[in-house]
Amino acid sequence: MGEKKKIFSGIQPTNTPHLGNYFTMVNWIKLQEEYDCTYSIVDLHSITVRQDPIKLRAQIKESYALLIAMGLDPEKSTLFVQGHNPNHAELSWILSCYTQFGELSRMTQFKDKSQKHPDNINAGLFTYPILMAADILLYQADLVPVGQDQMQHIELARNIVQRFNGVYGDVFTMPEGYLTKSTAKIMSLQEPTKKMSKSDENPNASVWILDDRDTIIRKFKRAVTDSETEVCAREGKDGIINLMSIYSAASGKSFEEIEAEFKGKGYGDFKLAAGEAVADMLTPMQEEFKRISADKAYLEDCMKKGAEKAYRTTRKTLQKVQKKLGFVVL
Repeated sequence: MGEKKKIFSGIQPTNTPHLGNYFTMVNWIKLQEEYDCTYSIVDLHSITVRQDPIKLRAQIKESYALLIAMGLDPEKSTLFVQGHNPNHAELSWILSCYTQFGELSRMTQFKDKSQKHPDNINAGLFTYPILMAADILLYQADLVPVGQDQMQHIELARNIVQRFNGVYGDVFTMPEGYLTKSTAKIMSLQEPTKKMSKSDENPNASVWILDDRDTIIRKFKRAVTDSETEVCAREGKDGIINLMSIYSAASGKSFEEIEAEFKGKGYGDFKLAAGEAVADMLTPMQEEFKRISADKAYLEDCMKKGAEKAYRTTRKTLQKVQKKLGFVVL
């Protein structure tokens, strides 16, 4: 057997993950069996928007514990907090000297976030795609699991690799975006044409993965649908299609099976079943999360070991880069 392909992905510790994040994270768990995986809680990325320090610290720990509770094995995968590995920031500065201003100015997420936070259009908001490239390239990642909205950042990372390798030889692995086919897009329960979002101010729009059973079912009962009564996937039924996607992901049933199950039944029955399926799916993870969160010594030990492993791996890449540039490496 050849060497396993390398995967890198990160999650921002801003608010508890929602259902869309959950299905992305579940895919991470599956990937660790087949690939050499590195997963990071990207705290440095989160401060492009002002954060409450007490809340951020709690959410970093929560995000870390959640990934283990979902089945990520710190022995199989590298799981660490980005800020615990200074190599990320150092490579980011180096790569910023190999990234064109015009490339960054074309990033759609910069434009979107600038509109959302007009009072805080900081330089980090503009340059964070370079830090994202550094995250990926430090680990010589072959694949990066992302949503469609992140593909532009992968293209930037590839441009940087092409530019840097073109000057200095074979230094970085050329990464590719790894798009997950199913459940890649979970939409808002209140505006089903928009993605479910951590920043949505409507409390009924997103299902948080630590919501209790009653809260989950209540949110599904309030989900926006349409004026018809038939549970089926066709044009103009965005709300129902979204609920069918969620129910399918939680239950393993196909759209055809769901349509057959609710033939002749109303939306009320369907919403209740979808809510219950999601609550049943999340319960084991929620119980494991409580257990892990209570064991502070275990969590801290995992964080330290993850940081050490990440540092060792990336130091090799960073020193290779430094030598190519002509720095004096001690």
